[in-house]
Amino acid sequence: MRKYNLVGLTGQTGAGKGVVSSVFKEKGWAVIDADKLAREALAQNSPALYGLCAAFGNDIIKEDGSLDRPLLAKRAFSSRENTDTLNALTHPYILQLVLKNIEHLVSQGIKNILYDAPQLIESGSHLLCDHVITVLAKENIRLERIMKRDSLSRENALLRIKAQHEEAFYIENSDTVIENNGSQEDIKQTAFNLQNDLKKGE
Repeated sequence: MRKYNLVGLTGQTGAGKGVVSSVFKEKGWAVIDADKLAREALAQNSPALYGLCAAFGNDIIKEDGSLDRPLLAKRAFSSRENTDTLNALTHPYILQLVLKNIEHLVSQGIKNILYDAPQLIESGSHLLCDHVITVLAKENIRLERIMKRDSLSRENALLRIKAQHEEAFYIENSDTVIENNGSQEDIKQTAFNLQNDLKKGE
């Protein structure tokens, strides 16, 4: 039995995954954020960035050499096929960074690690985890949250929602499912109880 506890956190866009992650962090869990690692993997002149250019066009790189994220998102989330292409090109690089982060944290004696990843299951990273949590919510609620959070039009918010899998996919690949259709206080309490149950003793 390994000395550390790796819990995976995923969910549909706009479901409230970030709230759950913040509660775990407040309660002493080390959090690995896949979105931050993706930015690192797609730094200027990185192999992953050039791979995306081949798939989505050279104009996704701005004149200063950085990634035009809104343009990439528009193209990558325009269809499930394009989203799958994005994931296939980036996941291997992100996984390398995840493993490095885990190794570093464990070397410091950290025992409880949360891996917060929108594409946790699609990348196969859920297989590394001792427990997988998914956060879900009704589509109309997620739509309003995404539009407000990311300042998106209804059309673009729907594109992001439709580019993801249905609820059944997440439920089938998860150990715990949180339905976040209520208040923030409700989900925070649920997250607090869950992290307490899953935490490995120091």
